[in-house]
Amino acid sequence: MEQAKIHIYCGDGKGKTTAAIGLSIRSCGCGWPVVMSQFLKGTNSGELNILRSLPNYHYVKPVAELCKFVFQMTDEEKAECRRQVQQHFRDTVAAVEKYHARLLVMDEVLDAVSLGMLDDEELADFLKNRPEDLEVVMTGRAPTPCTDPLADYITRMQKVRHPFDKGLNARRGVEF
Repeated sequence: MEQAKIHIYCGDGKGKTTAAIGLSIRSCGCGWPVVMSQFLKGTNSGELNILRSLPNYHYVKPVAELCKFVFQMTDEEKAECRRQVQQHFRDTVAAVEKYHARLLVMDEVLDAVSLGMLDDEELADFLKNRPEDLEVVMTGRAPTPCTDPLADYITRMQKVRHPFDKGLNARRGVEF
């Protein structure tokens, strides 16, 4: 059996999570057990309502709800967030084993690494030693130094125009 592949959806454009969810729905529709884990995000995103109802779809709930952006946090809050993100990563790895996942989606994990919340080498070690049949999708702004050379697919979403540039907030049902 050929080793499953590693996908990275990155860039400053909209659509990274949407693409990852699309692939996870396709995999789930083929009978694969799917694990989805979101880093540095809240749990109120609309797609989760549907995804949780799919057979063989397993969502790893974060240790705690993130209430602000990392750049808004104090040093103490960053340290606590780092602890929570690291625990969330361990919970994600455990879920892969528990459910015998064939696809793992780690949404915004690349940003968790770039913001210093998760160790790049720890993530890379997991990728190198994952089960042979585990396809992995990671999203975030940019591949990390350790994940870039491991990726089989890298797709960049480039922002050309976005309502956020005009000061508009994210809209439920469209951006979350």
